Amino acid sequence: MASERKFIAENIRRVLLKEYLMKEVSRAGFGGLDVQRTPMGTSIILTTERPGLVIGKKGQTIKNLTIAVEDKFGFENPKIEVLEVADPNLNAQIMAEKLAFSLERGWHFRRAGHSTVRRIMDSGAKGCHIMLAGKLTGQRHRREKFKEGYIKFCGEPKLQFMERGYATAKLKMGIIGVTVDIMDTNSRLPDEIKVLTKTEVSQIYPELLDETPAPIVDKNLLEEKPAEEEPKVEEPKVEKPKATKAKAEKPKADEPKEEKPKAAKPKVEKPKADEPKEAKPKATKAKAEKPKADEPKAEDKKEEI
Repeated sequence: MASERKFIAENIRRVLLKEYLMKEVSRAGFGGLDVQRTPMGTSIILTTERPGLVIGKKGQTIKNLTIAVEDKFGFENPKIEVLEVADPNLNAQIMAEKLAFSLERGWHFRRAGHSTVRRIMDSGAKGCHIMLAGKLTGQRHRREKFKEGYIKFCGEPKLQFMERGYATAKLKMGIIGVTVDIMDTNSRLPDEIKVLTKTEVSQIYPELLDETPAPIVDKNLLEEKPAEEEPKVEEPKVEKPKATKAKAEKPKADEPKEEKPKAAKPKVEKPKADEPKEAKPKATKAKAEKPKADEPKAEDKKEEI
């Protein structure tokens, strides 16, 4: 339990430090805070829109700020570093404070929300989500959302690519909370795929395109391989005679023509009735020959007489 209490107390101290610096550096445009413990002390990295206002003339302002941080929050040997924000329109905390300030000046919440979203997306952000919560139009609490582009609400992409900023606007009707979420321009979502060109691949992975002296033997082998592969291309051409099978099916139409002569065969059998007519004369010839054989017999008898 002692270790847990220690972590909780450390986090509470950092939150109080952030709130204190947001008030002290509000004119300079507070953009974020990072606290790191080092062997030499505590390093506090402060990002602002206008770092000159934080440093002050001859560094007097930042010296006073360092002494206040050490006395009020008990950080050991604090060292404050001030960094300038590269693009304020892509910093969620700065845009949340600007939106809250525009609401306090009397802008309508829809006009302020849409103009902020447009400014963020024009700066190159992949996505933006703004939520206003409070008494916007009446006595009842309500929420209004403005969003555009890619937005991640959960998971690892939200923790890595989404930056959140929070600010409050004090109006006559009450306090309005302003929350701004911005997706970084350099963020790469899991479903994004980029095809590299040959020059890009050679720069990133020179080993893959290492054009070391190519031996002539390898070129000959590469030339021979296509020659061996050519017959493989011809094999599908041999399969094309499948279309000729359709031609072989055409004789199926001729088979019925061969069946028709079967009906003509009975006509050939009809001449069988004529054969008996030809056989009858053969029988008469035999009868005519017999009398010829009898005549000599009669002559012989006469000679005997």
